Amino acid sequence: MERRDFIKAGLSASAVLAAGPALAEWAPRRPINAILPYSAGGGTDALARAAAASAEGILPVPLVIVNKPGSSGITGATEAAAARPDGNTVMVTSAGSFLLTSMLRDTDVNPFDSFEIIAQIGNLTPAVIVPANSPFQTVQDLVDAAKANPGSLRWAHNGRGGFHQVAGQSFLNRNDLEAQDVPFKGGGPTRAAVIGEQVDFAFVGIQQAAGFENELRVLALAAPERDAVRDDVPTLEELGFDYVAVSSPIVFFAPKGTDPEIISGMEAALKAITETEQFAALMLERGNVPAFLSGAETEARLRQMQEETQPVIDALKSQG
Repeated sequence: MERRDFIKAGLSASAVLAAGPALAEWAPRRPINAILPYSAGGGTDALARAAAASAEGILPVPLVIVNKPGSSGITGATEAAAARPDGNTVMVTSAGSFLLTSMLRDTDVNPFDSFEIIAQIGNLTPAVIVPANSPFQTVQDLVDAAKANPGSLRWAHNGRGGFHQVAGQSFLNRNDLEAQDVPFKGGGPTRAAVIGEQVDFAFVGIQQAAGFENELRVLALAAPERDAVRDDVPTLEELGFDYVAVSSPIVFFAPKGTDPEIISGMEAALKAITETEQFAALMLERGNVPAFLSGAETEARLRQMQEETQPVIDALKSQG
């Protein structure tokens, strides 16, 4: 064995040991397919692929991201829920969007009844983004234009029922604004629509602006605190605008009925992955930071989100 291979093997062994006994008891023999129910290029896809790239040495088999877009994430979620609960097929998704879509629509799957929650690896926070050439330099400029010509502005999000739509619509509702919503299939296409000036503004993850600073302008973050990476961007709260704080954890799920030992092993592996320098570096490239939560912590967060967003969902349902 060459020296570099020996060192690599030693690092891999250390990483596995760091994951704890739960991972040691779980030994997958085939590649793990992680269904991602959105198109490639979005924020969820970027975080999932960062995890997959950082899994070498933590997992004894490859973690393969499989994009299955459709129906605001429900197509892929339905396929993942129907998979054999043997640990070979999981789902990684924007859990906030999945939850809100299942609340807004009559779906056959939802985060609590159809899946075992493994862990959260990161978080996406929506922001108000406009094209670089937009006349709107501030959120106030945008609000003034919307009030001057109600319904004339077009705004984008990455699918009806997703957390970006809920965040954007709640902002419009709470500030007595009207605008035409234009849904796209994922964050990548939404970003492209803004860059191409097909829409006037968008509510999309602030991470989508990473690497596109010359094509996009971020006006504000829809969150209580500034972003850890883009701390130059003010929050809507700072600017004095009313809104509902709706972010989305990026979560790994397993089909309901998956063996608890498998869930524990996967949770330990994901924790170890999020603690690697490689994952942190890849996340930073994508304008994000690692944010691990255990399965139990993730479930508690999702149930709190369900309770807090129910009034917004009811209002969206009443609007048809």
